[in-house]
Amino acid sequence: MERIIQITSGRGPAECALAVTKIAAILVKEANQQQLVATYLPSTTAASDSIFIEIKGTDKQGIQAFIESWLGSIQWVCSSPLRPKHKRKNWFIGIFETEPREQAVLWEEKDFAYQAIRSSGAGGQHVNKVSSAVRITHLPTGLQVIAMDSRSQHQNKKLAKERLLLKLEQSKENHAELVEKQTWMNQLQIARGNPTRLFIGPQFKQKGSN
Repeated sequence: MERIIQITSGRGPAECALAVTKIAAILVKEANQQQLVATYLPSTTAASDSIFIEIKGTDKQGIQAFIESWLGSIQWVCSSPLRPKHKRKNWFIGIFETEPREQAVLWEEKDFAYQAIRSSGAGGQHVNKVSSAVRITHLPTGLQVIAMDSRSQHQNKKLAKERLLLKLEQSKENHAELVEKQTWMNQLQIARGNPTRLFIGPQFKQKGSN
C-alpha cells in the first residue's frame, strides 16, 4: 500500500520554505521508526516550495494513522534565522494527502482483451453476417473501444487498439491536470491556527516530545 503526501509552504516566505525542508526530514525519520518506507519524490508539478513524499507499508491502518497524525497545518515557533531583525516568530506550513502521479507506462499486450462482435447499422440491421467488429478492453482500467470501420476483423482490431491507446493517453493527461490543480489548491489552504504539530526553535524540537 502506498500514499502520497505534499508538504508545502503555500505562499509563505523563505522561513516557511526552510520549515518545509526540515519538517519533511523529521517526518521521514518518524515514518522509518514506525517501520514504514518514506521516499522523497521528484516534483512533477509547477507547485513551488513543496516536497512530495511517498509512504509505503503493509499495515494499512498503520499508514492511515501515521498520515492522519501529520495532516493539516504545522506551526514552527522561532525567530527568523534568515532575517534576524524580523519580528515574526510564528511560521505555518501545510501537509496534505494527494493523488499519485502516473508514471510513463509501456502498455503490455497482456493488458488488452479483444472480443469479436457483429457490426450493426441504423435500426439494428447487420452490416455483415460475420463478427468483423472488434471490442478492445484495457483490463487494468476497464476502458473500452469498439471499431467497426472495416469488413476486415484484422483491420478493426488494429484500429481499436490505436484508438484505445489514444484514450488511455488522454485519461492520463486528465489525471495529471487534476493532480496539478489539487497541489495548487493545497498551497492556498494552509490554516494559520490549530496546528496538528508544533515545533519550537532552530532545532525544530517538537512540543510534547522527549
